[in-house]
Amino acid sequence: MKNRMTKEEDYRYRIDKALAYIRENLDSDIDIRKLAGISAFSPFHFHRIMSAYLGEPIGAFIIRQRVEKAARLLRYSGMNVSDIAYTVGYNMPSSLTKAFVRHLKVSPTEFRLTKSYHAMTMLKEKPEVKLSRGKVVELEPKTVLYISASGNYSGIDYSAMFQRMWQEVKTQNLFSAGIEHLALYYDNPEITEDRNLKCDVCLRICKPAVPNNDIGVKEIEGGRFAVFTYIGEYSKVGAAYDRIYGELLAKKGLETRGNYCFEKYISDPRRTEPSKLKTEIYIPVE
Repeated sequence: MKNRMTKEEDYRYRIDKALAYIRENLDSDIDIRKLAGISAFSPFHFHRIMSAYLGEPIGAFIIRQRVEKAARLLRYSGMNVSDIAYTVGYNMPSSLTKAFVRHLKVSPTEFRLTKSYHAMTMLKEKPEVKLSRGKVVELEPKTVLYISASGNYSGIDYSAMFQRMWQEVKTQNLFSAGIEHLALYYDNPEITEDRNLKCDVCLRICKPAVPNNDIGVKEIEGGRFAVFTYIGEYSKVGAAYDRIYGELLAKKGLETRGNYCFEKYISDPRRTEPSKLKTEIYIPVE
C-alpha cells in the first residue's frame, strides 16, 4: 500500500491543485477566495504561501499565465487578437495589449509579426535571510494598548506611536514587567494597495487600562503560534515571511489559521544596528 504523503508533499499537492485550476480557467474571472478553498489554505495566509512558492504574488502569476498563453496562441494558431484576448480572460483586446507590452515589451500584433519571444519579467530572487527554524508555542491572550494605522507599512511612524503609548503607561500607572512592543498586521502588502493596508501598533500591558482618544485597549487572542526569530533590517522582513510560508511551515506540517499575524520587536532600534535588529514573527496555526 502506498505510504501517506508527507506534510511537504501535501502542501505541494494542494498548491498544484490551485495552479491547475488557474491554468484551466484563464478565460474566466479567477476568485482568490475560491483558490484558497480549492487548496484548503486559510484565505489570509493563502496569498503569502502562494507568493513564497511561486516567487511572485498570485495576481502577478495569473497575469503572467494569461500573457504566456496568449503568446503561444499568437505563435501557433490563426486566431485573431480579439479572440485570443477573450480566450485568456480579458474583456477587451486593449487590456491584453497593455499586459503584453508590460511583460514582453511588444504588442501582440508586433509579436505575431516578428515571432520574437522576449524574456518575461524575471521572478524575484530569494535573498539570504537570518531566520530561526522556528518553534510552536501556546500563548495566553495578551492585553494591549494600541493605535490603528493605515497606509504603506514602511511609512508608518512606529516609534512615535510607541512613545505616545509609553506616555499613556505613565499616565495610567501601567508600569510592570512583561511590557512588549508589538504590531498586528491584517493585510499583505504584496496584494493590498497601500491605501488599504491596516495594522495595529501595540504595547502589551499587564495591568487594567482604559482607552484614551485614539489609544485603544483590546485583547489579542491566545492559542498556538509558530514563532520565528528574524535578525535584520525591518525593511527586509518580507524575505523572512517568504521563507516561513514557502518552506518552514510545510516542513513542520503546520496549518495556518486566523486572518492576521503579529511581530514582536526585541531590539531597541535607537541602540541597535539595522542589520542586528531582532524581531519575532508569530503566525497563528492549528
